[in-house]
Order: sequence, then structure tokens, then C-alpha cells
Amino acid sequence: MPRPRVVLSSPTSSYHYHCISRVVDRNFVFGTHERDVFRKILRQVEGFSGVRVLTWTILSNHFHVLLEVPPAPENPLTDAQILDRCRSLYPRGAMPKIEWEFENAQRLGGAPLERVRARYLRRMWDLSEFMKTLKQKFTSWFNREHDRVGTLWESRFKSVIVEGRWHSLLKVAAYIDLNAVRAGIVGDPADYRWCGYSEAVAGDRPARRGLAAILDEMNGRADWRDIGPRYRKVLFGIGEASTVRTGISPEEVAKVWEAGGRMSLAQLLRCRIRYFTDGLAIGSESFIERVFRAVPAAFSETRRSGARRMRGGEWGELRSARALRVRAIDLGGDG
Repeated sequence: MPRPRVVLSSPTSSYHYHCISRVVDRNFVFGTHERDVFRKILRQVEGFSGVRVLTWTILSNHFHVLLEVPPAPENPLTDAQILDRCRSLYPRGAMPKIEWEFENAQRLGGAPLERVRARYLRRMWDLSEFMKTLKQKFTSWFNREHDRVGTLWESRFKSVIVEGRWHSLLKVAAYIDLNAVRAGIVGDPADYRWCGYSEAVAGDRPARRGLAAILDEMNGRADWRDIGPRYRKVLFGIGEASTVRTGISPEEVAKVWEAGGRMSLAQLLRCRIRYFTDGLAIGSESFIERVFRAVPAAFSETRRSGARRMRGGEWGELRSARALRVRAIDLGGDG
């Protein structure tokens, strides 16, 4: 039986999630065009849902996304604001029907109008609805493009809740942006255009705002000239943004691991880190304990505490909700 997904909610606080979804049978189906379309749809769903994309990447058979899920606003959206969000998601040809639906409901007022509003509002500020809309919309396009029918994705997406503090978000974001490096596709994530960091380097404003929200405590308003070098230091464990190198080689990582040594963060990020994909929750000890108390059904009945130390490297204060003693750090491939 699959473990229950940890989804937290609060009327006042945002929550952050690392989500992963893979193609059914893990076939390698995404080429250049498919990845470009996925990026477009990802931003469309972001504009509709109010869920913020902090960073992301898509490879040949799966994608990763780091999301901030805020609470619904205290003041409900107006009908005009809901329609504006719909324009971010739906094609132009679909909008006259949606606009007519609202106009008709407004004439009736009362319960009919609330039902129409609720049908759209329930899909906003919600992790599961974000992922459902993203995957369904991409599947519809992909099936038309390739003259196929049926499901495209494995039935469930994985999600790990990440503490909303920079020291936790930063490590997970770097792990996501380094997927193509771990897969041996590029030596520098800036050269892989289907990830948040590459978008940001190319000048994409939403991508820069996403990384700024991780690194800056002023609500993502820091200048990219500050954010870019700070983030690159984490990606490569180096001092200058202008330095070009592939970072730690797989051979160096394997040598440290086989000798039983503790890897640096730069070395760890060149590995497949199951804590970030299967750890259930990532953050400080106090944060993991709050998750443990909030969703006891996600833990065994014999557990008396939530936080578990992470093996293999210099994690600092970072903790996981799962011990993952078997292959917690995997030297092979992307993930």
C-alpha cells in the first residue's frame, strides 16, 4: 500500500513541496519540442493556480518542480480576477464560453454564481490540483501531437514537503537544477535550457523571481546580480559566478563514498539523493517534529519522534522524516 502523501495547509502560511512525476513505463518520450511545450504549460498553470514555481527541470522521462503553495487570500477573488486567471490557462477560443458562463451566473446570482466560482476557485492554491492540471493539460497536448490515447504519467506523483527557509529550499532547488549534470547531459546547468536556473541565466523574470524567493528574505525583490552568484556558489561549490567548470566529477564522489568519507554539499548534489525524493519531509529538526505531530498517519505507530539524521555528508542542521538506510545516496544517474 502506498504511503499517504504529506500535504499540509494553513489559512496564514505557505508550504513548499518538491514534486516528481515520471512517464508510465519510464519511456524516454520527451524531445526538444515536448520540453518546450511543458515549460509553457507549467507557467500557464502557475498563472492560473496561484501556486508559485520556484525552480523546475524536465528530462526525457520525468520532471521535478519545487513549489510554493500559499493560502487562499483573505479577500476572495472577484469574478474579473478569476477570469483573468482563466486567460492564463485556457486557449483564446475557450474563453467566450467561460465568460458567458460567468455572465449567465451573475444574472442569476446567489447559489448558481457561487457554484460557478467554486468550480474554479477549488483548483487554486492547492498542490494536488496544480499537479493534476499540469499533467492533464500536457497529456492532452502530447496525445494530440503524437496521435496516441491513454495515460502518459505514472498514476501518482511523489512529493516531499520542504521547510520554507532558505537553508532547506536552497539545497533542494540546487538538486533539481543539477539533474542534467547528474545525468551527464551537460557540465553546467546553465547550458540545459529546460530548468529554472538556465531560464534565470537567460533573463526569464519568473525564473529569477523564483530563485530570488529562495535566497532573499525580502520577498524575492533582490537583484539578479546578487542572486545569480550566490546561487551558483551552491551549484558548484565555487567562489565566482564567472568560473566555468563541471564541479565535482563522479569519480571524485565515488572515491570519497567508497572510503567511507563524508561528502561536501557540492559532492552530494552530484549524487541521487533519495532524501529529497523519498524522505517525506526535509528541514530542521523542529520543522520535521511539527510535521510528525501534524500527520501521524504518515508514520508507523511505533515512531516516537519525526526527525532523522541524514547520512553520507555535511548536511548541517538539515533532517529528514525518513531514515532511508538503503541507498540513501546513490552515485548513479539522475533522479
